[in-house]
Amino acid sequence: MITFEGPVLVTGTDTGVGKTVTTAALAVWLMRQGRSVEVVKIAQTGDDDDAAEVTRLSGAPARALAAYPDPLAPFAAARRSGLPLLGLADVADAVLDSRAEVVLLEGAGGLLVQLGESGWTARDLAVELGCPAVVVARAGLGTLNHTALTLEALARRGIEAAVVIGAWPVNPGLAEYENLKDLPGPRLGWIPDNAAALDPEAFRLAAAEWFDLPTRLGPM
Repeated sequence: MITFEGPVLVTGTDTGVGKTVTTAALAVWLMRQGRSVEVVKIAQTGDDDDAAEVTRLSGAPARALAAYPDPLAPFAAARRSGLPLLGLADVADAVLDSRAEVVLLEGAGGLLVQLGESGWTARDLAVELGCPAVVVARAGLGTLNHTALTLEALARRGIEAAVVIGAWPVNPGLAEYENLKDLPGPRLGWIPDNAAALDPEAFRLAAAEWFDLPTRLGPM
């Protein structure tokens, strides 16, 4: 299992898999262990404010290093807006300057989405920082291939990783339970798909239980 010390990348198998709520839940889980946590959203696009949502749910301080108005991949969104692209070294320096024991780095989209100058990706940032990754995956059909490809891409660059199911359905079906048996990689936990709708107090009380996957999901 990965070690939560210094920076930890939170990436996904795709967009919309639950990275923000997973990041918030991880922040709560770590803070309940007595750890100081800061959340850094590498690049925000569109109208959402993921950093504010993390703080609302978890209470952890969170910030975005760049924001672009169009709901696109950061590289394309920066190009369309004319706003500056993030430099890989600048982002790494901003992360390493944090005084928190753990810095959770939320990416944008999937692992290999271009985030900044020269097309660097979340994987490149993890290599630069020498940090592990949490891979947020879907529960349903298609997740086995997407998760395996993401873990393989991380392993090829020597990045340790663990998997979180980002939105476990209230009424899981056959595919979800069978995928749970076959999902590759070390399993760190699961997040119920209604987690973001909880009020912050309920979210913070429940979050620790979401990282005890084998005993919480019922019969398989």
